[in-house]
Amino acid sequence: MSLSKSQQIHEEAKKYTPGGVHTSIRNVDPFPVFTKGEGAYIYDADGKKYIDYQAAFGPYILGHNHPYVNGKVIEALGRTDLYGVGTTDLEVECARKIVSHVPSADQVLFCNSGSEATYHAIRLSRAVTGRTKLIKFQGCYHGWHDYVARNMLSAWDMIGKRDPGSAGMMDEAIDNTLICTFNDLDSVEQTLRNNKNEVAALIVEPIPHNIGCIMPEPGFLEGLRELCTANGVILIFDEVITGFRHNIGGYQKVAGVTPDLTTMGKAMANGFPIAAIAGKRELMQRFNTQPGGDVWFAGTYNGHAVGTAATIATLEMMENEPVHEHVFRLGEKMRSGIRDIHARLGVKAIVAGFGSVWTTYFMDFVPKNYTDLQHNDATLYVNYRKKLIERGIFKMPMNIKRNHVSYSHTDADIDYTLEVIEDVLKELV
Repeated sequence: MSLSKSQQIHEEAKKYTPGGVHTSIRNVDPFPVFTKGEGAYIYDADGKKYIDYQAAFGPYILGHNHPYVNGKVIEALGRTDLYGVGTTDLEVECARKIVSHVPSADQVLFCNSGSEATYHAIRLSRAVTGRTKLIKFQGCYHGWHDYVARNMLSAWDMIGKRDPGSAGMMDEAIDNTLICTFNDLDSVEQTLRNNKNEVAALIVEPIPHNIGCIMPEPGFLEGLRELCTANGVILIFDEVITGFRHNIGGYQKVAGVTPDLTTMGKAMANGFPIAAIAGKRELMQRFNTQPGGDVWFAGTYNGHAVGTAATIATLEMMENEPVHEHVFRLGEKMRSGIRDIHARLGVKAIVAGFGSVWTTYFMDFVPKNYTDLQHNDATLYVNYRKKLIERGIFKMPMNIKRNHVSYSHTDADIDYTLEVIEDVLKELV
């Protein structure tokens, strides 16, 4: 793969930016610098075209530069932008749509990133309960802030141990975050028993997509709901990835389990920057956007016309066109096609996924949690993806990362991808 122009741009970037990138996990090898995105395709600085399944870690549910969404954003910016006082018609309509579709959303507040949303949800939970501790699950990612930046992609010998994700984190934040095992209700019950009346909130990705696709076992999410209710704990679903991608009402609508608070982002605006926290009215009223509220909520760019217009347009597409039907069908076509290839070639692998999301774990059993993923052949996983990139199929060349189908992908894209996958696996295995 020719990356000469990409490498030149990257070297120039490193002069002005540490590492040359503005988010840590963008620094990967190989390093194409992309200059154009259109529908299901992205193009690097050397003009090479790729079928994109990375989707910028998930926002592009409709595809890059979707004409309907972009058109609505341009239309909005033709008359409005940001004022720093009051509200706008776009904010009202955007909030109305989310409240009408997401089961847990009596009210909603907008911010600009998933990390902001989870931060606000946790602080609100502590204010409401008067407690300090938080439960999260090993391997799940909920943002960059001190509350949750521990025990994410832990080294295998650090699973369940004290594993802060960054230098400079406060000990109090690290030690007030308790780690449980996904799909293990006993670990949650024991942690609640050991920290009786001390846990403010439990935060969970209903499907841990930050480690690929680990599905909740039957009864697990329902069990979390029951345990949180019984112990006076606020249940937070982090649907920054699952929200709107798996259903216009989020994965909570699919699962039939309603949390107290929900955080959202990514697919809600098809790539434009916006996020949200939503939840029960009696909880949301504690924010100081409501006169008398005592939980601080602020942000200069909250509710900007770009994000709200994009969200309205994206949700309108989901309301009026068979977006989820299309991406679910192609997602299943991809998964079943890869399984057929594995069977023909005798490849020991598991194709995991739900809806438009999938990944291939090179192991011989279905993983239930992060601990199980140490059995995945990480070297083969990454090399496989690098070979696909050489052939114009872009999946993030990192271990245990998910892939996404968008509304812009076609049957022909899937068919071609499956042909390339078979060729690459014949070479590697």
